Amino acid sequence: MAGRRGLGKTVRFLSFAVALAVAGCASQEAADEFALDDTPAELMFNQGLALRAEGKLKDAEAKFSELDRVYPYSEFARKSLINIAYLNFTMGNYAEAVAAADRFVTLYPGNDDAAYALFLIGESYYRQIPDVGRDQAATQRALKAFDEVVQRFPDSEYAEQARQRVRVAHDQLAGKEMEVGRYYLQRRQYLAAINRFKVVVTNYQTTRHIEEALFRLTESYYALGVVNEAQTAAAVLGHNFPESQWYRDAHSLLQKGGYEPSETESSWISRAFKDIKLL
Repeated sequence: MAGRRGLGKTVRFLSFAVALAVAGCASQEAADEFALDDTPAELMFNQGLALRAEGKLKDAEAKFSELDRVYPYSEFARKSLINIAYLNFTMGNYAEAVAAADRFVTLYPGNDDAAYALFLIGESYYRQIPDVGRDQAATQRALKAFDEVVQRFPDSEYAEQARQRVRVAHDQLAGKEMEVGRYYLQRRQYLAAINRFKVVVTNYQTTRHIEEALFRLTESYYALGVVNEAQTAAAVLGHNFPESQWYRDAHSLLQKGGYEPSETESSWISRAFKDIKLL
């Protein structure tokens, strides 16, 4: 019996020792996992560049991120941050790209790469722009970033492409307004429809939707019996787009009631077009 008790104590002791050893290994592994790399910043940065050149984008992003953690606010951290944004954008990780680029702009607003960081933000949202039937939050965010590139860095190499993106974003947003306006018009909710077409005429005059918007205003106002505004919308449409089918349709609609296009200069439609040069 005494021998068995001794054997039991020995087994318990060995089990305890093994448990301590396993826990020690686990603790060491955890410590190793969270240990910071003591490789010099310049070497880490060059390693990241080499990985990027080899096409190992995920590994390169991880290397630059590690450098950013180990040497925050250093020159190489700054260079790494713009690389993190670029690599995530290239891999289609748009949320991560936006986060890195936005952090770069916040930390280094006057740096030469700030224009590129803003452009990456805009382009990340631009790649996510949905069709006009869906929510246009991504379009609005892209437009905001591209507008900032144009306003803050008008002479940068990204400014012209940002301007092109702004035009596309405007067209997308105008398209959304038109879709909703048509929806209300089909249901004879004319005031709600007018409010949507008014946004296009007021804010998006250089988009491809402007001709239809002016026709739809003619149609909506005419249906409400507000003839002078219908005539003004048709007249402005004819003045700016005399060869447009939308103008011919507006003219025909008015003629059915014995009216002609005639501009009332005090109308908001007329005022919206003063000093505006259409593309």
